[in-house]
Amino acid sequence: MSTTWIDIASKEDVPEDDVMGIDINTKSIALYQVDGEIFATNNICTHGNARLCDGFLEGHEIECPLHQGKFDIRNGKAMCAPLTEDIQIYPVKIEGGRVFVEI
Repeated sequence: MSTTWIDIASKEDVPEDDVMGIDINTKSIALYQVDGEIFATNNICTHGNARLCDGFLEGHEIECPLHQGKFDIRNGKAMCAPLTEDIQIYPVKIEGGRVFVEI
């Protein structure tokens, strides 16, 4: 399976200590900026059909707006109930002030 680096946003557009959602082709991606570092995960919670970009980011944990489950945005780990499945993460690189995500 081949992967591709996709130019997804300007680093300036990703809010510090917050989350934003971007739809690329058939994927919905959540972008986070914490302490100047950008992270990317799938934007749809593995527990319910909720968009994580509508959730609450605290440190490196995103809380799902539907059932308050939390994921670690660095590794995708489900942190608490009702979550039982980790979320997909995507590698990120910054070039020329642009955020690229490997899909």
